[in-house]
Amino acid sequence: MQEVQTPPAYNEDKVEYELNTVESDVKLDDFTIPQDPIEEYHFTWRASIIGSLLGCLVAASNTYLGLKIGWTFGASLFGAIFSFAIIKPLSRILPPRWGGGYFGPKENCTAQSAATTSGGLSAGFVSGIPAMYKLGLMRSPKEDAAALFLFTISAAFYGLFFAVPLRQHFVVKQDLTFPTPRASATTILSLHSTVEGEKEAMKKAIWMGIWFAISFIWSLISYWIPFLDTIHILWWIGHSANYIPLMSADANWGWNFRWDFPFYGAGLMTPGSTVLSFFISSLVIYGIIGPCLVSSGYFVQPMGITSKGPTTQSFFLWPGIALMVLTSFSELFVRYDTLWRGVKGGAVGLYNGCKKGYYFVKKYIVGRKLSEHELKQMNPDLDEDEIFQANQLVPQSWWITGVFISIIFTCVIMGEYFGMTVYESIIAVLLGFILSFVGVQAAGETDINPTGSIGKMSQLVFSGIPAHTVDQLRKNNLMAGNISASAASQAVDMVGDLKTGQLVGASPRSQFWAQFVASFFAIGIAVGLFILFAEAYPCVISPTFEDNCEFGMVAVKAWYNVTLLLTGGGEPLPRASVIVTIIAAVVGVIAPFIREFLVPKKYHPYFPSVSAIGIAMINTSPEVPLSMLIGWIAGLIWKRVDNKAYDNYMYSAAGGMIAGQGISAIVQAVFKLSNVAPYPYTGSCIEGLLDNCP
Repeated sequence: MQEVQTPPAYNEDKVEYELNTVESDVKLDDFTIPQDPIEEYHFTWRASIIGSLLGCLVAASNTYLGLKIGWTFGASLFGAIFSFAIIKPLSRILPPRWGGGYFGPKENCTAQSAATTSGGLSAGFVSGIPAMYKLGLMRSPKEDAAALFLFTISAAFYGLFFAVPLRQHFVVKQDLTFPTPRASATTILSLHSTVEGEKEAMKKAIWMGIWFAISFIWSLISYWIPFLDTIHILWWIGHSANYIPLMSADANWGWNFRWDFPFYGAGLMTPGSTVLSFFISSLVIYGIIGPCLVSSGYFVQPMGITSKGPTTQSFFLWPGIALMVLTSFSELFVRYDTLWRGVKGGAVGLYNGCKKGYYFVKKYIVGRKLSEHELKQMNPDLDEDEIFQANQLVPQSWWITGVFISIIFTCVIMGEYFGMTVYESIIAVLLGFILSFVGVQAAGETDINPTGSIGKMSQLVFSGIPAHTVDQLRKNNLMAGNISASAASQAVDMVGDLKTGQLVGASPRSQFWAQFVASFFAIGIAVGLFILFAEAYPCVISPTFEDNCEFGMVAVKAWYNVTLLLTGGGEPLPRASVIVTIIAAVVGVIAPFIREFLVPKKYHPYFPSVSAIGIAMINTSPEVPLSMLIGWIAGLIWKRVDNKAYDNYMYSAAGGMIAGQGISAIVQAVFKLSNVAPYPYTGSCIEGLLDNCP
C-alpha cells in the first residue's frame, strides 16, 4: 500500500488511498514562515542523518509488509513530522557545535527528502529479486551479497541523477499537483508557522510513539506467547462443539484472528471500497468457493500447488495475476492524456538535457569555444516562476556526469553479475528513463506511482530479446523489470521531493545532497534487511511457495509467474481456470474505463477496487484482509466519536503501528538466527500442530 503516508501512498498495483490528514481547502498561502531568524543553511548533517534513519524505519516495515502482501509505504510525511519532533527540541537544547541552532521549514524539507530516499529502495527486494531465487537463477543472498549491493547502488544513483533534469518540466513548467508532496509541504509549513503548529506536531509524534511502542512490544512478546500473535477462535469453538467445518476453516483455510498491527494501520488509511473489495473477495474465494469445491472433490486440497490436481490457490493464481497486471496497465491507458504528456514532456526534457550536455562536453572537455547562441542554450534564463537563484540549483555538470557514470556502472554490474550484454543493459536503463516520464506525470496528476506496470512493460519488451539459455532469458527479463521499476520509483520519489522543496522554498541543491547522503543508508538497509529475512525465513527464497511460510509474497508470485509466462514454462492450467483467467483479464482491462467514462465522478469512491480483488485471489492469508477490515471499522468508529482527533492523529497512530511491528520483525528474525526458542507456552495453539505454532 509505495512507499502508507499522510496522505498514504499507493502500492505498486495501484491500490488507491485517500488524503486523510490534509484538508482539501487548505492552501499553502494560509501559512506564514517566520522571517527571523533566516535559515542560512538548508542542508545540514543533522537533518540528513536523522531523516535517513527515520526512512530506515520505514524501509524495515516495507520489507516485512512487502513480503507479506506486496504493499510498501512511503516515508515522506513520516519523515517530515518525526524529524520535526526530534530536531526541534534538540535545536534548543544543544549548542550549535553539537547540532543545536535554529531549525526551520527548509531544513525540515531536507530531513523529509532524506527520509523518502532512504525508505524507498525496498520495492525490488519484495518482488523481482525473491522471484529470481524462486526460479533458481541465483545462489543465496549471502553468496550474492556483492551483486545485490552493487545493483542497489546503481538503482539508487541513476534514479537520483536522472530526477534532476525532470524537475524543470514537471515541477516548474507544468506545475503538477503532486498530492502527497504538496501535503508534505503543507504539513511542514504548518509545523513551523505558529506555536500551536509546533504543539500539534509534538502531539502527533507522541501518538505515533505510543502506537509504535505498543506494536513493537506486543509483537516482540508474541515471539514467546502465541496468544499475542494468533488466536484460533474458530478452531477452539469447533473443537468444543465437535464441529469439523469450523476447525477446518481455521486450520486449513487460515480464518483466524491475528494481532496484525500494520494491517490495522493500513485499514485505518485505506478507502472502504478497497478494504471491502479485498475482504469480500477473500471471503468468497477462501470461505465459500474453495471449501465447496474441495468438498466436491474438484479441488484436491485447499492450499499449495501440487501435481495431483488443482487447488484453490493454484486455480485462482492466474486470474488474480490477470486482474492485478492488466488493471495496472489499463489505469495507465485510461489516462491517455497523462500518458502522452508524460512521454512528450519527458522526451523534451531529455532532449534539452542532452543538448546542454553536448555543449558542456564541447566547451569543457573538447575545449571548443561556444557561440553566443550555444552559450544561451547551455545556460538558459530561469523561468519567471522559478524562485531559486542559480547557485541554489543542481549544476548541469553534476547530473550529466552522474547519469553517464551510473549508466556505465549499471552496464558493468549487469554484465559481470547477471550476464546481460551491454546493449541489453542500455535498453533496460533507457526503458526505465522513458517510463519514469510516465511515472512522474501519473504521480504528479493522480498520486499514483505505477511501478508495477513499468516493471511489467520492461519484462514484456525483453521477452522478445533472445538469449543463449532459458535461465539467462529469465534473468534478463527479471533484471530488466527491476532496473526499470527501480529507476522510475526513485525518480518519482525524488521529483516529488523537489516539488515539496519548491513549495517550501528549500534549495534543490540542498535536497540533492540530502538525497545523496540518504542513498547510502537506503542501499545498506535494503540489502541488509533482505539478507536478514532470507536467512531467518528460508521460504522467502526457496524454490517453492510453501504453505506455512510467514510471508504470503503476493508480489513475488506475480513476478514469478509473469516471467514464466513470457519466457516459456509453468504448469498447464485446467480448462476452467483458463476460462476464469480470460474473464478476469477482460474485467481487468475494461473496469478502469467503465469507472472513468461511465460512472459519475461522485461515485468513484464506491467503485470496487479490481486490483484488490486480484490481490485477494493470490493472497492465501485471509487474516490480512480481516485485519484491514478491523482497522477500517475502528477508523469509522473513531471518526464518528471524535472527528477532529481522527483527522489529526489517524496517520500518526497508523504509522506507529506499521513501523513498530516492522522493527519487531527484524528483532524476531535475529532471534531465529540466534536459535532463540519461540513459544515455550503453547496453550492457545491448535492441538496436533504445536510444532507449527501459532
